[in-house]
Amino acid sequence: MARFEMTTSDMATMGGETRAETFCDMGLMYATGRGCPVDLVSAHKWLNIAAIKGSDRAAELRGDLAQTMTKMQLAAALRAAREWMTMH
Repeated sequence: MARFEMTTSDMATMGGETRAETFCDMGLMYATGRGCPVDLVSAHKWLNIAAIKGSDRAAELRGDLAQTMTKMQLAAALRAAREWMTMH
């Protein structure tokens, strides 16, 4: 998990569309458990970041995912995305 995030952080310096799609892919990875345990909070966090960076696909997926999450999970995901955006 940390290894993938480190690679993505390196890719964060790339152009906007590439970066947004990378974050969208990370959200999908956590949402589906592809190579990691399913983590809806992390999935929403990365999809939210991708949507902020301009990915329409991520915005749609984020909305779908949010419907399956509790209010506490959503609050944690939004907080995590805000913290990440502040640091990067």
